[in-house]
Amino acid sequence: MTDRWYAEAVVYCLDIDTYADSDGDGIGDINGLIGRLDYLARLGVTCLWLHPIHPSPARDDGYDATDFYGIDPRFGTLGDFAELLHQAANRGIKVIIDLVVNHTSNEHPWFVSARSSPDSPYRDWFVWSEKEPPDRRQGMVFPGEQDETWSYDRTAKAWFYHRFYRFQPDLNFGNPAVRAEIKKIMSFWLQLGVAGFRIDAAPFIIEQTEPGNPNSPKDFEFLTELRQHVQWRRADALLLAEANVEPAKLVDYFGDSGGSANRLHMLFDFMLNGRLMLALARKDPEPIIDALRDTPALPAGAQWATFLRNHDEVDLSRLTAEQRAEVYEQFGPDENMRIYDRGIRRRLAPMLGNDRRRIELAYALQFSLRGTPVLRYGEEIGMGEDLSLPGREAIRTPMQWSGKPNAGFSSAEAEKLVRPVVDSGEYGFERVNVTAQRHDPMSLLAWFERMTRTLRESPEVGSGTCTHVDQELPPGVLAHRADGPTGCMLFLHNLGTKPVIVNLASLFPEADLPGDVLADREYDPVAKFDALHLAGYGYRWIRLRRSDAVE
Repeated sequence: MTDRWYAEAVVYCLDIDTYADSDGDGIGDINGLIGRLDYLARLGVTCLWLHPIHPSPARDDGYDATDFYGIDPRFGTLGDFAELLHQAANRGIKVIIDLVVNHTSNEHPWFVSARSSPDSPYRDWFVWSEKEPPDRRQGMVFPGEQDETWSYDRTAKAWFYHRFYRFQPDLNFGNPAVRAEIKKIMSFWLQLGVAGFRIDAAPFIIEQTEPGNPNSPKDFEFLTELRQHVQWRRADALLLAEANVEPAKLVDYFGDSGGSANRLHMLFDFMLNGRLMLALARKDPEPIIDALRDTPALPAGAQWATFLRNHDEVDLSRLTAEQRAEVYEQFGPDENMRIYDRGIRRRLAPMLGNDRRRIELAYALQFSLRGTPVLRYGEEIGMGEDLSLPGREAIRTPMQWSGKPNAGFSSAEAEKLVRPVVDSGEYGFERVNVTAQRHDPMSLLAWFERMTRTLRESPEVGSGTCTHVDQELPPGVLAHRADGPTGCMLFLHNLGTKPVIVNLASLFPEADLPGDVLADREYDPVAKFDALHLAGYGYRWIRLRRSDAVE
């Protein structure tokens, strides 16, 4: 791949503790993951994104770190991690890790020292207020689970700031020593061999928190510093970040006002994700068209990361209350399926009624849109959720490898598992697992393998332009195209239930031996573009021309 390898990547995200257990203690580990790298390579994965790997009390699924330079001993050792990087590289897979540095655990030595004395060298590494801040109960990330964002510490005799849970005190990014330490942490992991970082909660690491000011200023230059720093250490290092902010603010995360792409390489496209969910709920592509139209122009070299399901809830906060109600009605009708007054804590297969046609349509659509696709573990086999588990844990159940006990995830006794496997109903591991689907050429897993291979043969999707085909189409149909130096592709997706015929003759009078490279079924060969058939929930990826190879 080129230095912009991320533009043509297929990203797969997972939690080590729920993926594969090699030693039978009930917790997934690095050696278990190493044993599954061939599976990921066959799936077509080129980038592996690991959720938090650091030592932690695990009160927030590892997002409360106590040592940013270590590996959680439940997962293995630094030596095991180095071997993972080596083995992944042998299979052409890059590895990025979560950088969760907007806060620490309250058990981190820095905070333990900071709260112990006003004279502690780490006191100013965190955000304090001598008086009770008037915005104490504003800005909660987890409404319903948080009561405040400022808490009083009796030992410190001061209030400390925590954008997330009380046990996760925020670091003070106005302190040059903190900024220097973050760069040192990144250097350490880059030197070990990671290909980059997924930066958690990017808006909060640039926030210059001021007690009493719920709209504290943001220092975007820190992102510029991080970009410069990591690229001096590794020229092709990736900074992928989470910033669910207003569309007008997004471009600031990619580059400065001069138009340079000198900050983050990639952002998750939350705006598109919410509109995708609305479009699927309505069976109408108009919200997707709106999202493509409203997306701000990015500086050269910047990239979106697309997703349908990630490791958190389906975040609908960028939709209106009425639009959110529509999505809830279709995909989260029960109160127990919802979370934080803004999202849905379900996997995609059950959200779509386990309708294979709709699942294929949804992922074919996501993978064909501009940007780099991100796939959550287990989605490739249609895993379900466990709503009896609290909060986000519902979609963080162990990977279902086989019909053997514990879904082949672990040889431990069931009660020792880090989290229970889904063991009943239509998503139970005896029905939904990798082994069964590996032996079925018509399985969802086999389909994902075909789709990812097709995507990797179509680099213009990730690195080219994405254009909505703006002309009158049958209801429910989205048509868009991707154009790049390697060629051109046309994509048709029918979000509706009825078969249709699409006429694009006025736009595509001819092409270089056009043909389907991926479709939901066998269609008549593309001779002319005046009568392109499309089934209900159907899709067609049509090669218009290719510049670098002969079909």
